[in-house]
This record gives sequence, C-alpha cells and structure tokens, in this order.
Amino acid sequence: MTRQPTFSPHEIPILSSPLDPSPLNHRLDRLTDYPFQRLTALLGGAVTPDSIVMSIGEPQHAPPLLVARILAEQAAAWGKYPPGNGTADFRAASADWLGRRFGLPAGLVDPDRHILPVAGTREALYLFAQAVCNPGDLVAMPNPFYQVYYGAAILAGGEPLLVPATAETGFQPDFESLGEDVLSRLALAYVCTPANPQGSVASSERLDRLVALARKHNFVLAVDECYSEIHDGIPPDSALAACARADRALIGGGQGLRNVVVFNSLSKRSSVPGLRSGFVCGDADLIAAFARLRSYGGAATPLPVLAAAAALWRDEAHVEESRALYRAKFDVAERLLGGRFGFTRPQGGFFLWLNVGDGESAALALWQKAKLRVLPGAYLAQNDASGHNPGQPYIRVALVQDLPTTERALSLLAQTL
Repeated sequence: MTRQPTFSPHEIPILSSPLDPSPLNHRLDRLTDYPFQRLTALLGGAVTPDSIVMSIGEPQHAPPLLVARILAEQAAAWGKYPPGNGTADFRAASADWLGRRFGLPAGLVDPDRHILPVAGTREALYLFAQAVCNPGDLVAMPNPFYQVYYGAAILAGGEPLLVPATAETGFQPDFESLGEDVLSRLALAYVCTPANPQGSVASSERLDRLVALARKHNFVLAVDECYSEIHDGIPPDSALAACARADRALIGGGQGLRNVVVFNSLSKRSSVPGLRSGFVCGDADLIAAFARLRSYGGAATPLPVLAAAAALWRDEAHVEESRALYRAKFDVAERLLGGRFGFTRPQGGFFLWLNVGDGESAALALWQKAKLRVLPGAYLAQNDASGHNPGQPYIRVALVQDLPTTERALSLLAQTL
C-alpha cells in the first residue's frame, strides 16, 4: 500500500488540469470585446498612412504650448511621489474654473473637500462604481452609452440597467420613467452630457429633475461632463449648477452637492488626451470614499502634470480657439451631409451620429472603398429586452482631424454611401 504524501499548509502544492475551473474573475465573461477590438476584427486591415481615422475620439488639435513649457520647468518633480489628492493649486484651479464656467455660488465647491484629481475621466468613471456599489445593486445608464459605464457596473458586482437614449427621448435617458420599485433599487446612475455618441445635451430642467430624483431615491448621480467645452455656441449646463439651483429653492438651508458627482477632463477641452488629467467633483462623503478607494488602486497624477493642468484650467483662450475649429467642422459636415443620414449638428462634443441603415456594413464599405475608419453604432450599445440594438443603424464619426482632412473625409463618406 502506497502511503499518500502529507503537506503542511505552507507546502500544499498547486495542481492544475484542463478540468480545473478558470482562475479568472467570472464577471469578465459578461463583457463583450471593447468597441475598438471589435472594429479591428471587423475591418481586418491595419491603419495605413493614407487612412483617415475617425473611429476614436482622440483630439488632433495642437496642444497649448504652455503644456510643454510647464512640464519642462517642473521636471525635478518627476522624482517625487504625488499625493493622491493632488496639490492645493490644482484643486483651487479646478474649483475656480467650475465657479466661473457654471456661475456657481461661492462656497458650493470646497477645493479640499469636493475635488480629487484623476488620470482622465475614463479611469475615474470606472473605479467610482466600486466605491458605491454592492453586489446586485442596479446601475442605470443610457443605451447607447460609453462602454466604461457598463464595464464599471459589471466588475463592481452591480447589474446594468440600460435606459433607452434614442431619437424618441432626445438621445438622453429618461430615468424618471422608471418605476418606483426600480428607482428604489438604484445605487448609481450614469449620465453623459454632452452625450457620447449622439451629441445631445441635457437641459437645465432635466438636470434639476435628475438631482431631485437622486436625492428622493438616495442613489448617486454620476454625470460625465467631459465634452462640456465643445459646443455649437450654447454652453451646456452642469449638474453642479443644478445643485446650486436646488439650494436656492430650499428654505432654511440647502443640501450642497449631496448625491451628485461630476467628472471632467482636459483631454477634449484642451486637446491633451496624453496628459491623462481630469477631476471628479461632488458630494464630500462620496469624494472621501472615492479617495479611500483610490489610495489602494488609483493612479496618482504626477506633480508636473498637476502643474500643467492647473494652468490649463486657468486659461480659456486656447479653448475658444479649439471650439471655433470644431464649429467650422460642423459647418463643413452640415454642408456635405445636411439632409442625409439623419444628420443633425451636435449640440456638444465632436461626434456625428449618422443613420446609415446598417452601421457595420457601412463601416466596412467605408474602410474597403475609401480607407475611412468609423465606428459602428451597435458597438456602443446593447440589445434591449426585445433583442433590438438601438445603435445598429448608426455609425459614429469623430471630427477630430484638421479642417482639410475632415472635409476630404466627409466628402468620401458622402460619395461612398
């Protein structure tokens, strides 16, 4: 009889076999491939020098010259670990900008209690769900949507609740139409204004109602405002301003930023996606919880980046110049595409959301015939209860190139389709 070996707890061997269960997080199985992975699989060919890439929202405008100068001046600070809450100068610059831009009353935003720097809004929008969600919580979001919202809900153990954001709803989700039983189960609701991909803007009245709804049902309203500075002449409002209006309407004191957080970034506003700098601002208790989470896994923003970012938040000239260029591209798009593909000028952001009948077929044709890379709308949405994908008829076209390239690309699109 062969004696079986025995092991102490510290000596137990790790065994593996093809029958062993996967060591991976099973929630990953619920995620589809990211849209750009799906696009690569659809199109096959690699991007070539003669391609025009309009599939990704990566601003190609020249970054402000002050960025390189300040990064060089602050080079010695690369040798220091940055604090998780950034610098007082960065927080003050962000708070001051919010106050100026949205007409906020003094004291509504305390730089030391209400603001955290983040490595771009994508990182923050994803991680934030882990700070507020428990397993099984409902997380509402528009459909179509920025894919990070969906991934954030799933990996935080929540259940995504897809709320239509179609032409019938003004391309904004109607959370007010959800039943009381659903609203009572919400932990978190994502809103994007201006919206990616449709370019719609939530009105001040809608933001007021959303803030009131979040407070009534005690869920967190997370508002992605990273496209707020790219607009067609009418500056979009902020959920922070809705909080201020709610305070003014109350007798005997207000509620400040309770239940609300907003996210903004320099990537689009200042054409510096590589700087990876943004902020989250909102409810002090939520910010404190998020800071605690990020102390474990968040990416702290380097000190030279914080210095450059603070200077960018204090400067509006480069933003106005960039915005004028986007508006010129909207003019070109309207001239070449007006009356076709359901074209409407975006109220904000820099995407065209074009109804071409079948987004995948159109994207494939544009690539094969014109070397033009766009994103099928179905990759930015999920099927609804009836099995219909609200993004299926659309393509998303990012107007991020220079003006001559944009005009050439839109001419090719019109000719090819």
